[in-house]
Amino acid sequence: MALQRGDQVFWAPGNARGAFTAPWAVNPEESRGRLIPELSSPTRTPFQRDRDRIIHSTAFRRLAHKTQVFVPHEGDHYRTRLTHTIEVGQIARALARALGLDDDLAEALALAHDLGHTPFGHAGEDALDARMAGHGGFDHNAQALRIVTRLERRYASFDGLNLTWETLEGLVKHNGPLNGPNSIEKYRKRGVPLAILEFDAGYCLELGSFASAEAQAAALSDDIAYNAHDIDDGLRAGLFDIPDLREVDFLGEILREIEKLHPGLERGRVIHEIGRRVITRFVEDAIAESRRRLEDANLASATDVRTGQRPVIAFSDSIVAADVAFKAFLYPHMYRHDRVMKVRNEASAVVERLFDYFAEHAVSMPGEWAVRARSAAQADTRRLRLVTDYIAGMTDRYALAEHRRLFGDAPQITIAYS
Repeated sequence: MALQRGDQVFWAPGNARGAFTAPWAVNPEESRGRLIPELSSPTRTPFQRDRDRIIHSTAFRRLAHKTQVFVPHEGDHYRTRLTHTIEVGQIARALARALGLDDDLAEALALAHDLGHTPFGHAGEDALDARMAGHGGFDHNAQALRIVTRLERRYASFDGLNLTWETLEGLVKHNGPLNGPNSIEKYRKRGVPLAILEFDAGYCLELGSFASAEAQAAALSDDIAYNAHDIDDGLRAGLFDIPDLREVDFLGEILREIEKLHPGLERGRVIHEIGRRVITRFVEDAIAESRRRLEDANLASATDVRTGQRPVIAFSDSIVAADVAFKAFLYPHMYRHDRVMKVRNEASAVVERLFDYFAEHAVSMPGEWAVRARSAAQADTRRLRLVTDYIAGMTDRYALAEHRRLFGDAPQITIAYS
């Protein structure tokens, strides 16, 4: 199906330039560039280079061994942060192509959105945030920005990945503006993280405006992916069973549809059918609602997207209600399940003990971490931030190995909270 305004077609199957022909798309030829200027590539757009740098980063590889809901040794088929990220990237490209957006930028943002996560999922994040209270706290979006602008050390000419302005903007603001009248609730309550404010002071990311439509597509894709795969993983782990899903009207309708089309279908195939139908319905709804918003807004440029008063990539009201119902179901049945909470508490304790030890013995961190710690005053904010950066970059198994090395043992963690 073509996307058009009047007689002008912005995207249709087979349109090679369809990824960025819509007026509301970010055009890579008009990128605001990089903090440190570089020569352009003769073979790749700026956003393709960003995507490739993210994929080749150390932080991206570590996602393979960071918790989504179940740590890797719980089972080979549960999601990790990496498999979740790949699924988000696939959905983001699909949304971007359907809406005439730059799918390389959307994919780059999808692949980068979880780079700042700690070991053991949100359990680790909450533990570090509590330990850093009074020193700027911890926020995984701010940590992702630190990784791509400072902590990655691969290139001869700069620290970080030197990504384009558009990718940095989308990484920071994909969930919405960080300040101003349209700011997201999280930052209205606790303020914008210091790491973001410090970077913005030297390289303005326009924190009070919406991000690009590509960034909004990546954010929506994250919601779609984890709704579908948390249902899938929860069923396979036995935290709840297929009949329990009927508590959610949206899922009950899908189950009735599967039963009608495939009576007596084996359990494993039912689980897969549920997931694929959830993704399809959410994606198709997002495309339809976003097309309506984009066309009604009569946008002339990507700047118009940023200066708008609401997101242009969104779900319809009915799917928003379904999304709320999903989360209301998953919260008690999965995220606060007794088995999950037991290991969440154990994981938090691991991160807390590691932080407390390295806060007192920062120079015992390996390699360059120790060198940098020696130049920071004892227990000051800079020194504690170094400790936080070190721990946040750990994989689940490395954190357990460090705990075992320092304290002689480590809990047998098999499930952690997402």
